Amino acid sequence: MAAALDGIPFADWLATEQHFSFRGQRIAYWTAGSGEPLLLIHGFPTLAWDWHYLWAPLAQRYRLIACDLLGFGRSAKPRGHAYSLLEQADLQEALLDELAVNQPLHVLAHDYGDSVAQELLARHQDGVLAAPLASLVFLNGGLFPETHKPVLVQKLLLSPLGALIGRLFAREKLKQNFQRIFGPDTPPREDELDVFWQMLEHNNGRAGLHRLMRYMPERRVHRERWVRAMQQTAVPLRVIDGAVDPISGAHMVARYRELIPNPDTVLLERIGHYPQVEAPEAVLEHYLAFRQRLRSDANA
Repeated sequence: MAAALDGIPFADWLATEQHFSFRGQRIAYWTAGSGEPLLLIHGFPTLAWDWHYLWAPLAQRYRLIACDLLGFGRSAKPRGHAYSLLEQADLQEALLDELAVNQPLHVLAHDYGDSVAQELLARHQDGVLAAPLASLVFLNGGLFPETHKPVLVQKLLLSPLGALIGRLFAREKLKQNFQRIFGPDTPPREDELDVFWQMLEHNNGRAGLHRLMRYMPERRVHRERWVRAMQQTAVPLRVIDGAVDPISGAHMVARYRELIPNPDTVLLERIGHYPQVEAPEAVLEHYLAFRQRLRSDANA
């Protein structure tokens, strides 16, 4: 992939890592910029570095906040833990509290992070979110369980063989799976795969992959509440989606347009499951256009 935006080398990213304690677990997080707070939530099975192409240009405009979710990346990966999307939403709230963020919050999320963001939206609708939401943008993710099409390894991780599958998972399998879900013209780079693999192995992360995979049935449990929140909210929403993603591509956007009133959607042709890595310039363009529209509407 030849991105016009300069990404952040992983070593430089690590140099700005910060930490706080969440329920006794060490969480890695990053901040940059100033202005309106923008929370970025990464997907499965990667880490906050997924945003490294967008980090600098967004930090020129907003106060950025991102962490490696519990069980991911540089954060703690407790053995035998019952991972939950609701707990990951609690983690986001704890991080915002740690940073004393209580003004209206913008959110940009991807994949697994979409589900965490949906929970935050539902809490906003219930009036129990300390930092009220100002906007929410979803990149490719399973917003509706009925349209989510997991890859084989995800199904196996959910099976009774899940623990064994995680321990046997190898870098070559990671590469094969990422090549299937990226766009035909934007395959993952080897150095990016190296980071993804390194962070999967960090703190013996492969041993907990099957426990993290429980987010898929959890999505079904909360589906009605989350979709109702999206249907009823006054919070501005946008979907920016890689169209050829076999997991949650154009078929997910079609369902979104059926279910969500006045849907605001952007399809990126020939882009796959990781648009912020595959086409960061396009994601930045459409995200900033969304925020400009919000400013124009507020001043109208």
